[in-house]
Amino acid sequence: MSPELISILVLVVVFVIATTRSVNMGALAFAAAFAVGELVADLDADGIFAGFPGDLFVVLVGVTYLFAIARANGTTDWLVHASIRLVRGRVALIPWVMFALTGALTAIGAVSPAAVAIVAPIALSFAARYGISPLLMGAMVVHGAQGGGFSPISIYGTIVNGIVEREHLPGNAVFLFLASLIVNLVIAGVMFVLFGGLKLWAQGAVPLDEAHGATGTPDRRDAPADGTGTGTGTGTGTAPTSGTARSGTAVAARPETPDTTRLTPARVATLTALVALVVAVLVFDLDAGLTSITLAVILSAAWPQDSRTAVGQIAWTTVLLICGVLTYVGVLDQMGTIKWAGEGVGGIGVPLLAAVLLCYIGAIVSAFASSVGIMGALIPLAVPFLAQGEIGAVGMVAALAVSATVVDVSPFSTNGALVLAAAPDVDRERFFRQLMIYGGIVVAVVPAVVWLVMVVPGFG
Repeated sequence: MSPELISILVLVVVFVIATTRSVNMGALAFAAAFAVGELVADLDADGIFAGFPGDLFVVLVGVTYLFAIARANGTTDWLVHASIRLVRGRVALIPWVMFALTGALTAIGAVSPAAVAIVAPIALSFAARYGISPLLMGAMVVHGAQGGGFSPISIYGTIVNGIVEREHLPGNAVFLFLASLIVNLVIAGVMFVLFGGLKLWAQGAVPLDEAHGATGTPDRRDAPADGTGTGTGTGTGTAPTSGTARSGTAVAARPETPDTTRLTPARVATLTALVALVVAVLVFDLDAGLTSITLAVILSAAWPQDSRTAVGQIAWTTVLLICGVLTYVGVLDQMGTIKWAGEGVGGIGVPLLAAVLLCYIGAIVSAFASSVGIMGALIPLAVPFLAQGEIGAVGMVAALAVSATVVDVSPFSTNGALVLAAAPDVDRERFFRQLMIYGGIVVAVVPAVVWLVMVVPGFG
């Protein structure tokens, strides 16, 4: 049995054990990385740790730390109330506002994870407060980011168009952008219908004078209370109906900040910090994780009473899970497993079959690894049969790009991990399973659909 096949089978075993025994998948993946790296790939500890996602670790810790402080001092409550006023009380519009906001950020040049890191904590705080499915809100944020992600001036767009030009392939930047936008918009629409969006429309607008109460908790008498995942309280699907504090969360203990409409000095400082985060990331291209931690430390030093429990609210379980799995994926990459699979598919003599398999490889691997890295590897692999003229290059490149990025809703991708980490007041294990199942459905369905729509007709 080849080392590459062994490494893939070990990954399957990790999934099975984590699913059936409720063991943290990240811890299992670290153990698997050690075993496979040492015994199969002949890697030392430095080689194994080379795959540790240090940048993602800092982003997850920094962003959840900063927004834990924002929840503790009532800033997120103020933002939620301001959002309600912006859309005149229509809660159903907020998911689409978040979709458009993240799409606009990535379209003008923000890296997709940076846009999600900025928007997701606010969006999911809103979802928790108004009984919206966290899966719906998280999907709207991620698909919004990917919808705008291939504009001609975006990071993804310039990278893919640059690869196409370097490989001397026919390209169409507008087609690439519209393909990603339309696919993500359609998926967002389907999610909105399936996960409670129509119920939000049916309940109409929240009266602006009732959008907050004396305890800072909105009137949720009309919030969905079924078991379909639209609630976020304890994982049972039932939305809280009173202002009773929920134990164990940063939101639960804030009797000193009852009025969500009033700007206190701490809230003004926190809002300033959030604006500074946006400017630092989008304008000065600073690291979102390091910037978030720095801002959180400044706020903690100024208002220690608000941030006393913030470190405990960092999503440490999620950090372990994501970092462990991605470390193992790094071992796979160093072993050549990913390249081995891609080259095996690229050598198939049937171009259309090779095309759909490459789309699936891009989707599966990207669900655990860098979308940009996968696109950079797979597009050149497609060059030999694209040169034969039997497959349209424009459609194939767009299909590969969409397949490799639309799956970022997976909890193992950077965007999915940020959504999982940012969601307050949820059963994280249940939410993780929801994201994993949803990500699996996207991986199973979308590559085949985009292949059928973009590759089979022969665009380009």
